Amino acid sequence: MKEYKVDLHIHTCLSPCAELEMGPLSIVREARRKGLDVIGICDHNSAENVPAVARTAEKECMCVIGGMEVASREEVHILALFDRNDELRALQDIVHAHLCGTNDQKLYAEQVIVNEEEEVLGFSTKLLIGATDITIDKLVELIHEFGGLAIAAHVDRLAFGIIGQLGFIPEGLPLDALELADPCKRDTIPDTARFPFITSSDAHTLQNIGRRYTTFLMEDVSVEEIRKSLSGKGGRGVRMSPDS
Repeated sequence: MKEYKVDLHIHTCLSPCAELEMGPLSIVREARRKGLDVIGICDHNSAENVPAVARTAEKECMCVIGGMEVASREEVHILALFDRNDELRALQDIVHAHLCGTNDQKLYAEQVIVNEEEEVLGFSTKLLIGATDITIDKLVELIHEFGGLAIAAHVDRLAFGIIGQLGFIPEGLPLDALELADPCKRDTIPDTARFPFITSSDAHTLQNIGRRYTTFLMEDVSVEEIRKSLSGKGGRGVRMSPDS
């Protein structure tokens, strides 16, 4: 077993609310500088920059978990994390098919698709800042169907957190974990015994990468090992960091 410092919620320049500085090489090098072992790339409703970050990370000896931060019909943000790009792309295709609207760059900013050299390949025209018409129950079902992890994002925030949007966590919703923006707020979350917790940076700027992270005790880096750590299987475990 080994301890891994993991920040599972980082945005790239594809997200309209992220800074343009959030290119693959810049993200990976900043993550290494912060002492992280694993990063998760979770742009809003799209995974088009995950391959570039993964290729960059491989050269820089950094591990990447590919994902998305998907907005359900209820405007609840769910992190969907995968080992395999084909599983991630399959979910992305469904998400894009259920995402209405076209991006207005003047109103919402550019949604930049880049390669590993941070060269611009194009711009997503989808309204990535919007919500899909997929219910939260169906979204979690789809994530699990494709072999991914479903983690409710920043549950301690009013905006787009599951409790802020719904007022509660639905009974029987099979989330794999809850993400806290502030680990000190864990005791404010209802039903804490039902779910494991992680914390992440939700970084939209280079400065915020690794600001918060979770330490996972696991055998190697994979979604399945993270899943086992969240459940405490075989001596694995998780520990949330304070602000760093």
